[in-house]
Amino acid sequence: MSVDAAQLSATDDSVEFPYRAISPWAIMSIVFAFLALVGILWWPVLGMAALGLAASVLALRMIGRYPDEYSGKLLAMIGLAINGLMLAGVGSLHAYWYMTEVPDGYTRVHFYELQQPESESDMPADKAFEIDGEKVFLKGYIHPSSGSGMLRQFILVPDLGTCCFGGQPVSSDMIEVTLKGGQTVRAGFLKQKLAGEFQLNRTPREIADFDNQVLYRMKVDQIR
Repeated sequence: MSVDAAQLSATDDSVEFPYRAISPWAIMSIVFAFLALVGILWWPVLGMAALGLAASVLALRMIGRYPDEYSGKLLAMIGLAINGLMLAGVGSLHAYWYMTEVPDGYTRVHFYELQQPESESDMPADKAFEIDGEKVFLKGYIHPSSGSGMLRQFILVPDLGTCCFGGQPVSSDMIEVTLKGGQTVRAGFLKQKLAGEFQLNRTPREIADFDNQVLYRMKVDQIR
């Protein structure tokens, strides 16, 4: 090999390739941040923000350890800020809504407290006897078999699975709702928040388009 060729080879070996890959964790932190925006409407999705925070930290560690190979520090910092804001800010907002959503004079009741195991699904739960005639606040979904358009009466079920994918709901998964004061609500798949008087049907009722008898009903003062 000539002297010129040897010098050229040595020069080539000393030149570093200028490209640095963007840390995949930095990219993921931004992706999680955008997914977490849904958490404004549905709080369980805020878990994406927690994943985004973890991805941001991993990105910053990767970039700090291998600065010549990875870039994306600014991207990771933006992801860290957005995910942190979503987790703290929106999380606090949901906590505030939860603490203040029950109207004065009403008691919060969770639908699962009224449900029964499959073997006893045609019998009222003990909780139903406790709150019979009481003013309660409860959440659920309108079953599609209740009808379409604006409704004054409908069947409330505990979740979207029962509402849309579970077939005919069992007796302890249904509440017959009547809205008072000329109120109406549009049928759909949004969660409903109801405040009103809970009543236990001493004699289970038959409702058109539903195979099982209805054990519970509510006369609702407020719905939102």
